[in-house]
Amino acid sequence: MVASVAAAAVMSNSSFAASPAPSELKLDYAYYSPESLVVKRFGWLESEFKPDHTNVKWVLSLGSNRALEYLNSGAIDIGSTAGLAAVLGKANGNPIRTVYIYSRPEWTALVVRKDSPLKSLSDLKGKKIAATKGTDPFLFTLRALHTAGLTRDDVEIVNLQHPDGRTALVNGQVDAWAGLDPHMAAAEVDNGARLLYRNVNFNTYGFLNARESFVTEHPDTLARVIKVYDRARTWIVAHPDDAAKIVAESANISLPVAKLQLERNDFSNPYPGAEHIAALKAAAPILTDEQLVKPGTNINTVIDTLVDTQSARRALATQ
Repeated sequence: MVASVAAAAVMSNSSFAASPAPSELKLDYAYYSPESLVVKRFGWLESEFKPDHTNVKWVLSLGSNRALEYLNSGAIDIGSTAGLAAVLGKANGNPIRTVYIYSRPEWTALVVRKDSPLKSLSDLKGKKIAATKGTDPFLFTLRALHTAGLTRDDVEIVNLQHPDGRTALVNGQVDAWAGLDPHMAAAEVDNGARLLYRNVNFNTYGFLNARESFVTEHPDTLARVIKVYDRARTWIVAHPDDAAKIVAESANISLPVAKLQLERNDFSNPYPGAEHIAALKAAAPILTDEQLVKPGTNINTVIDTLVDTQSARRALATQ
């Protein structure tokens, strides 16, 4: 194993050679996670684990809800979600831990057509809103409604996966849509859609989550994966135009759309920590207010057990 790590020295360190890598490494890629697209495009994980004869399997997640389903079922070991969606999954029994922050995004807002008469959140009362349940846009919508004195019962939420929500909005089947980039950026650039309500503080972070069993059984492999993701993060910051091309080609969107998406991401802090715990605890009341978790659930405890503040720091300490 030491020899294999040396062969991949550009990404690894012999301190991560204590235990063998698994025969298969299962991860998701998602259009809302630029790092996953870069890592997949360049084959960095395949190169990293080639000496270990580890097969890398990629699964597409169209939203946090899908990533959480795959993590819960064991279809993937590591997956990309929004922060509050991860809390919801963990609270409802999904055995995950957040091991890395891939971005601080403003990736969701409430979107209407360019000719929509709706001007404010209060205008949404009695209207149809497309949203993907169990995702950041869905939870963003609930929090936004609360600021206007509205609840989920005051609107009709139509449960559609993110790209289908955009289509429903453009076709006039719904009055508003809880958008998610890059689909939201595409609706703005390609369809002239406008953002009815924005609040960057209601967007929760991009969480890279691992199954608890994977964290426990394969800490060295996890550290190597984190290092590869961090290589992608720093590469995106250094090569924004090339990163936009990869996002555009991967998600089948135009280059202006991909650039708009990336502009709405802050890649500066990859370490899960107090900042993220505090933000989640501030957002968490919506989960109990809307009865999305079982009565009596201690959300603060869920958050404390979700956010792993050590794995990324250990993995990246030698860089």
